[in-house]
Amino acid sequence: MTLARVRAGLAATALALPLAACGLVSGSPMTDSVQPGSVGKGKPLEGAKLTVTSKEFTEQIVLGQIMGLAFKAAGAEVVDRTSIQGSIGAREAVRSGTADGMYEYTGTGWITYLGHTKPIIDPEKQWKAVRDADRRNGIVWLRPSTLNNTYALALNDRLQKRYGVRTLSDVAKLAKSQPSAVSVCVENEFASRDDGLTGMEKKYGMSIPSSRVHKMSGGVVYTQAAQGSPCTFGEVFTTDGRIKAMKLNVLKDDKHFFPNYNAAPEINADTLRKHPQIAEVLAPVTKALNNDVARELNAKVDVDGEDPHEVAKDWMVKKGFLKDG
Repeated sequence: MTLARVRAGLAATALALPLAACGLVSGSPMTDSVQPGSVGKGKPLEGAKLTVTSKEFTEQIVLGQIMGLAFKAAGAEVVDRTSIQGSIGAREAVRSGTADGMYEYTGTGWITYLGHTKPIIDPEKQWKAVRDADRRNGIVWLRPSTLNNTYALALNDRLQKRYGVRTLSDVAKLAKSQPSAVSVCVENEFASRDDGLTGMEKKYGMSIPSSRVHKMSGGVVYTQAAQGSPCTFGEVFTTDGRIKAMKLNVLKDDKHFFPNYNAAPEINADTLRKHPQIAEVLAPVTKALNNDVARELNAKVDVDGEDPHEVAKDWMVKKGFLKDG
């Protein structure tokens, strides 16, 4: 499951929701015997019964586990309903109260759920706009992290040294001065999306011939970009663990074209009214999340093959947020 698919439009909402509901019946309790560290002191959520959810790709599952463990350390009984297929299913779980919370992305909220076409460049203003607009849906967005899982182009060390590109504006200049040097590996959807290749070319004033746009599955993009063949640049997500593992260099979006997809806790409003302590429990954990952390944790799952729950738990213990046992 790629974020490009997650960010697809809501045309299939009417069909997706019944299917999503079917996926919400399963769930298992978190049985970890974790204790408060810097999070959950005094067990402010003791007696609460909370359900966490997520979408089905690696980063989302890890974030769902992190939220659940934070609640567990604070004394709550926690049901794990992470890895729901599709963005809409997880969203509906929180909105309906079938689940109490998840980490969601501000850009997804603004564009996919709330129906806007133009992102807000400033990440703080983007979060506030989503927070304010989503209140009517019974959803509360808590303070966001700096973790920003948005689109980017990346290339390997050898090609970056050869062409000296650091930004997308540099790519645009290269496309004009050396057209044969610019080729891209992208997922099919990214090639035609307004917030993908088509919009990026328009924003930066570049034109890449279709013969130099290579369409393939997401995982292959990373491999081909690392090899530097058949493309110079590959479409990546900025928090993907394979960026570091494959020694790729992410180019700066210096004209701020791509939307901000900052991860923030999305909580059912009724749940938060009943357990307002959720905000203080999650605040330090969310603040600690950034792109470097996400890449490290995602790589442990996608590259090293570790279990998402254990990856989340190890990070929480390492950060001192909770104690194991």
